[in-house]
Amino acid sequence: MYQDKTLACRDCGQEFTFTAGEQEFYAEKGFQNEPTRCMDCRHAHKANRNSGGAREMHDAVCANCGAQTQVPFLPKNDRPIYCSDCFAQMRNR
Repeated sequence: MYQDKTLACRDCGQEFTFTAGEQEFYAEKGFQNEPTRCMDCRHAHKANRNSGGAREMHDAVCANCGAQTQVPFLPKNDRPIYCSDCFAQMRNR
């Protein structure tokens, strides 16, 4: 049913194999996107993410109260951004 696929890593550009077994695992878990990084870059990205280093923060304005805030993702115009207090209030409803 599944066949090995050759994909290009988005970080290093090297080709890597997305094996039939990995594809089956992804399908069982309900993952809809194929991996975008090779195994080495995946491990490096995960290590950097979990190292506790400073995250890049982006300035935003809270859609609820208008306060200046910072978020760890690049805000898009199609979704509202909330400060920590407003986000907590919305979450507890």
